[in-house]
Amino acid sequence: MRAMPTRFDAADAHWRVAPLAAFSADQKDWLTRGGSLTAHLRALGHVVVRVTREAVDMSWPDECAALGLAPRERAWVREIVLEVDGVPFVAAHSVTPLVASRGIWQAMRRLRTRPLAELLYTDSGVARSVLVSRRVSARHPLHALAARETQGPVPHGFVARRSVFERHGAPLIVTECMLPALWQCLVGLAREVQPALPASSTHSARERGPLGHTASRAAHPSPQAVR
Repeated sequence: MRAMPTRFDAADAHWRVAPLAAFSADQKDWLTRGGSLTAHLRALGHVVVRVTREAVDMSWPDECAALGLAPRERAWVREIVLEVDGVPFVAAHSVTPLVASRGIWQAMRRLRTRPLAELLYTDSGVARSVLVSRRVSARHPLHALAARETQGPVPHGFVARRSVFERHGAPLIVTECMLPALWQCLVGLAREVQPALPASSTHSARERGPLGHTASRAAHPSPQAVR
């Protein structure tokens, strides 16, 4: 995948390019990290893709405009959970127009337990829109999807991001919802390494990801982009 113009826009009145000011530093970091989220999670442990649903369905209301779909137009939907060392860290929801799932994005139907990143980041003909994010409450269908995979108390709102990938004019929107276990893991790691780091070194090094998104190398070492 390379940075190229795309005519599809993942942003709307709720999904915004700049993360909310109320988000924590970890949340802002992970919401704007370029590249494969699966690859970033591998820095935290062993990652397994668990498929929870693949079906012909309608896209969510706030996905229609981003995909250029008419209301109630059918689409191919794939939902998965990314587990790290057996713990659900991310719930993901991916949608492409039904006709695209039988043509340009047909490989999406054959992924099984392989990550979608294998399709998206190995094809130079794939373009990606800017990443956008928001907090999702129970009014959004993504909340129920994430709540089912949450171990422990379910928060009032989840933190999520999404972007649109385009290949030969066909869109594929990927929405990734971070679960509480991810933030708990990052807090625990920070507590382990903080005594060994000078205060000035935390978040001292920044790297640019694809399409200008940033990731903190000091707090969260990035894995090699092996997909």
